[in-house]
Amino acid sequence: MSIKIAGAPCCWGVDDAKNPYLPPWERVLKEASQAGYKGIELGPYGYIPMDIERVQVELSKNNLKIIAGTIFDDLVTESNLNILLQQVDDICSLITRLPASPQENDQHFAPPYLVLIDWGHEERDYTAGHFDVAKRLSTQNWNNMMSHIRTLAERAWTKYGVRSVIHPHAGGYIEFEDEIKKLLEDVPYHTAGLCLDTGHLYYSKMDPVKWLRDCADRLDYIHFKDISLNIYEQVMGEHIRFFDACSKGVMCPIGQGVLDYKSINRLLKEINYHGYITIEQERDPRNSDTSLRDVSQSIAYLKSIGY
Repeated sequence: MSIKIAGAPCCWGVDDAKNPYLPPWERVLKEASQAGYKGIELGPYGYIPMDIERVQVELSKNNLKIIAGTIFDDLVTESNLNILLQQVDDICSLITRLPASPQENDQHFAPPYLVLIDWGHEERDYTAGHFDVAKRLSTQNWNNMMSHIRTLAERAWTKYGVRSVIHPHAGGYIEFEDEIKKLLEDVPYHTAGLCLDTGHLYYSKMDPVKWLRDCADRLDYIHFKDISLNIYEQVMGEHIRFFDACSKGVMCPIGQGVLDYKSINRLLKEINYHGYITIEQERDPRNSDTSLRDVSQSIAYLKSIGY
């Protein structure tokens, strides 16, 4: 099993590129390197600039490679498709001109990936984690979203050679067990793979070990995070947006929460997973002064148990 550990700007509170409190992207790359990462995601569209020369200088300075770009947007609404296609072009034209991370033996597809996440629906944001009350899409709107995903993934692959991976995300319209199962029926693996996130699975009442095992043949990429059980139980009793729960500290350094990463490590060996795992710990960017400490602790813990 050959696993490389990468990071993501969300560990510094970078989830919305328009948030006025975001730390400079150059600082995020510097601290990611100091923590020991060799790879990092772009973060939300528009955070790291679409400026190949500036980005390359900073990546080279910090000995980092871009592992993935992300479309974190409304994948449902028909009128949004052209905006989404523009994001595919902008992101893929940048990440494919940067030095690539080599493909590992037995790794399904080489990075960088295009991570597709549905987001931007207030009615679902407030029911993140609550499968029993969360509104589901109509058949027509679900089919719209599936069609959009297939279109985006095909554009990324045929035009740029970038593999798309779909990320079920708390607070979006691909979150719960029934939705992930339907997604796997509607988007074939030759079109797009899965990026499963251990923290989002747990947040949404699913067992990460079971889902990683059951989806092993569709799994191209993995996100790791951990959850503070006390805060999780608190926010599950509140009417609260997902990222407001993150601001309260529901995500914690890996090894300090409720997820069993020793069992996950054994499972990844069983399914012969190769490639990248990206550590995430969403937070309020106003608390990013502790990000370097926290991501360093996460890496140290994972290495201490055999990653």
